[in-house]
Amino acid sequence: MMENSVAHLTRRKPKKPKKKWKKPLIITFSILIVLGGLGFIYQKELVRLGFNMFAAGTVKEALDKSYKGVGDREAPVVQHTEPFSLLLLGIDQRDNEPSRSDTIIYSVVRPEDNKVLLLSIPRDSYTEIVGRDVKSKINSAYAHGEAKMAMDTVEKLLENKVDFYAAINFHGLKDIVDAVGGVELPIKKNIENKNKAHEKLFVEANKPIYNGEEALGYVRYREDSDFNRTMRHRIFLSAFMNRALEVKNLTKIPDVIQIAGSNFTTNMTSDFIVNFAESLYMKDSAPTISNYMLKGDGKMRSGTWYYDLSEDDLKYVRGMIASWLDPNTTQLIEPESTDESGKADTSDTANKS
Repeated sequence: MMENSVAHLTRRKPKKPKKKWKKPLIITFSILIVLGGLGFIYQKELVRLGFNMFAAGTVKEALDKSYKGVGDREAPVVQHTEPFSLLLLGIDQRDNEPSRSDTIIYSVVRPEDNKVLLLSIPRDSYTEIVGRDVKSKINSAYAHGEAKMAMDTVEKLLENKVDFYAAINFHGLKDIVDAVGGVELPIKKNIENKNKAHEKLFVEANKPIYNGEEALGYVRYREDSDFNRTMRHRIFLSAFMNRALEVKNLTKIPDVIQIAGSNFTTNMTSDFIVNFAESLYMKDSAPTISNYMLKGDGKMRSGTWYYDLSEDDLKYVRGMIASWLDPNTTQLIEPESTDESGKADTSDTANKS
């Protein structure tokens, strides 16, 4: 079956080879790595010494507190060397609003190949919400049934398993950023909410360092597109990782982990996360990360804007995921990058975003 799927989908090959990403630039996944093994990207001779001196006990304690099972779903038995899937959820809870998942990324990790697939699912995607027997925006699944409903809904949509989830609440972002003395962000023009229905938000451009409140505004800004919003999340996490791993901030790692841990939940055990993070960063190079965003078109229904996913694209994505989850795959289906409109884009700019 897999050979037929691969053959059927050869028409979607990229126009030219993709460049390898040399740094992890993804929201939630990057936070997960921070929690699981800060320090592992230093020289290998210093890894264990630095980790044991500053973070070992704190990491284990924080991750144990962050563990949260998923209802009646049995915890999967997965070796950290085997391919596994991970649903990454960025939770943005505001005053008088339910806790919707503003960032939804289905990822497949292949530890042996040092590869990661990241599939961004637009938060307004119109789909069946499993457990409610209705069709609505996919980000409402977490609001009504937390991780279990989100996992069940994504499994049905993508027709592939979800082994684990990791959810980060943006509420703690301000304190995390302030703990490392702020972050550098490439903001070239002022960011401001102009829609009266949205909360007031203003971030001044061209500042050398942005504090926690300003960084929160940067990732929360919602008046352009899901594509740009997701890109800002990746940029922020890259900036935060670089800042947190500066030598002067090494002693602050326990504080950062404690803050992040109180806003982080997952059904992965602390041992699994630490072993995975260590094996990932003890390799000779950073993982190769492949990105894709589900394609579709916007449509109004009863006065509400939804994102209608392309059935052809869903079929393509389901086959791609299956190839990545298969430990015996000899030729992975590599995704094309996509631009804001959802069209294929293999330019250098797209690959660097």
